[in-house]
Amino acid sequence: MKLAILGAGAWGSALAIAFARHHQVTLWARDAEQIRRMDAERVNQRYLPDCPFPEPLTLSSDLAAATRDAELALIVTPMAGLRPTLKSLMALDAPSPPILWACKGFEAGSSLLPHQVAEEELPADHLYGALSGPSFAREVAQGLPAAAAIASDHAEFAASVARELHSPLLRLYANDDLVGVEVGGAVKNVMAIATGVADGLDFGLNARAALITRGLAEITRLAMALGASPQTMMGLSGMGDLILTCTGALSRNRQVGLKLAEGKPLQQVLDELGHVAEGVATAREVLTMAERLQVDMPITAAVCGLLYQGHDPQQVVDGLLRRSPKSESGGLLD
Repeated sequence: MKLAILGAGAWGSALAIAFARHHQVTLWARDAEQIRRMDAERVNQRYLPDCPFPEPLTLSSDLAAATRDAELALIVTPMAGLRPTLKSLMALDAPSPPILWACKGFEAGSSLLPHQVAEEELPADHLYGALSGPSFAREVAQGLPAAAAIASDHAEFAASVARELHSPLLRLYANDDLVGVEVGGAVKNVMAIATGVADGLDFGLNARAALITRGLAEITRLAMALGASPQTMMGLSGMGDLILTCTGALSRNRQVGLKLAEGKPLQQVLDELGHVAEGVATAREVLTMAERLQVDMPITAAVCGLLYQGHDPQQVVDGLLRRSPKSESGGLLD
């Protein structure tokens, strides 16, 4: 396929490297100087300094040129960049190709999921979907095996894209539960902050397992309230992505929790991280939505208290682990 990957951060660069092994790929970024430097050095020194670009990979800061004749555009920006990128695509003279996004989160201020943003910016008949799953950028760029889901309300579109882009090193599975895939990909980042705090306070592996399990229950409750299937939460973009993000050393959101556990203020943590940690902005939007839908999400509420109300990390995690016992007779949804 001829692919345009829009966004040259860690994940955009990793996908460009991975797909360029089998497809004709152009990696686009708005910053012309960034593109010039990466093209000259044939590497993204800031985010993936040890992952050189394949020779066939093309780089461009011209959106029209990058998407010309493309069969698929992948938007790989932070959630805040999704709407502006969609607007830019729609402003081009040429018709836009079908679109996938790898953005994870709820839009700040509106609490909209990515597909809801797309519904506001794209024509009604435009094909679109999400790519999501347990996959760290560095490992994908290095050619280590990974799996992810391609989700769309248009089942045949999801299946077609999954077939075209599937490879032994990046296995792709079609999914028609777009809401479930997006909710799983968004809320797991909030749970990773909580588990990072618990790990940073040396609460142990049992506490980590408890937080992950109860975190999955929260994600499932919210996803179902939004119309998703609980089965999706047992898959790649639910349980799979949650486990990876809560336990992996490469997880940015887990790193946020670890640094908060050291007593560092949030802004210092984000400055030291040097990457976008989507869970920070997402937590507030998730809690707003949970309150509106009357969905119980105590871990999310605790993370918001830690991030935005100055709550003490020790007391936050201790309070979660000491909550009154409840029945688990209904499985994860109690």
